[in-house]
Amino acid sequence: MVEYRQQHTDDWLQHFVRRGHPAPRAIGAGMEGVVYRLDEGLVAKVWSGRPPADLGLTRRVYADIARHPLPFATPEILDIEERDGVLVTYERELTGSPLRADSGITPPERELPAREPRALLAVLRALATVPGTEAMRRLTVQGDDRPLWQGHTRFPEALAALVRRAAGRHGDLLAARVPGFDALVERTVAALNSLPDTPVTVIHGDLVPPNIHADDTGRPTAVLDFGFFTTAGDPAFEAGITAAIWDMYGPHAEEHTAELTRLFAAELGHPVETLALYQAAYALSTYDLFSTDGSDGHFQWCAALLGRRAA
Repeated sequence: MVEYRQQHTDDWLQHFVRRGHPAPRAIGAGMEGVVYRLDEGLVAKVWSGRPPADLGLTRRVYADIARHPLPFATPEILDIEERDGVLVTYERELTGSPLRADSGITPPERELPAREPRALLAVLRALATVPGTEAMRRLTVQGDDRPLWQGHTRFPEALAALVRRAAGRHGDLLAARVPGFDALVERTVAALNSLPDTPVTVIHGDLVPPNIHADDTGRPTAVLDFGFFTTAGDPAFEAGITAAIWDMYGPHAEEHTAELTRLFAAELGHPVETLALYQAAYALSTYDLFSTDGSDGHFQWCAALLGRRAA
């Protein structure tokens, strides 16, 4: 199994001590870097993976989100440092504990605890109240080479163009696993381009269990790790992707995706077909972000989702 998470090193602990933080400790690691708790209310994120191209832009996006009263906290960058070519952001600490471990680590049972769909609906409804901003439109989603909205005025058309670019990166990998791959890409692009205009709100794009923190009652207290697919767009995209990625690797993942897709369609008023279309677009856009040879679990998940849609 390939390890895609960045690793903690003691050298960073010593660095933070020299900066006046007497008891730093690593509290989390992901694809983009490691997070250290420095003092009460303050953490540092060491971007030892691929950092955002413009942390100043990310900082403005965080500020745009924070201007709106939400029932949970979101990230805020307080300072930015560069050390030996590695970027470090100093951010306010977000409270609560992850709602659940990632499904690749702790697969959920067949029956999702009621607190999970309840928390997801609360987060989706709240984020859909935050208008999309110019800074959000300037963000580049991971794996791409330009801002998602560049040259476009509508989110579905911007996403369709991304799908076509992403399919051209390593599409032969998917073509070997997904029957009728080229036709599927064309159908997806055409369907996206035909979607009607929608509200444009902030899109987190990676609402997996570790990125939603909650208190002991299951009430969301924080949403963190914006950046993987953060942009401005259709709130139905956020709902569809969340339904698909909430449980990606557990034994009941396909059932949970279908269950959450139906729930979000009913509760949030999104057509099931639109949610499924956005799920396919997400798989076509992200399939090669963790490896370029199809060796990782995310690629396998994308291929399986697209195979079901192509069938």
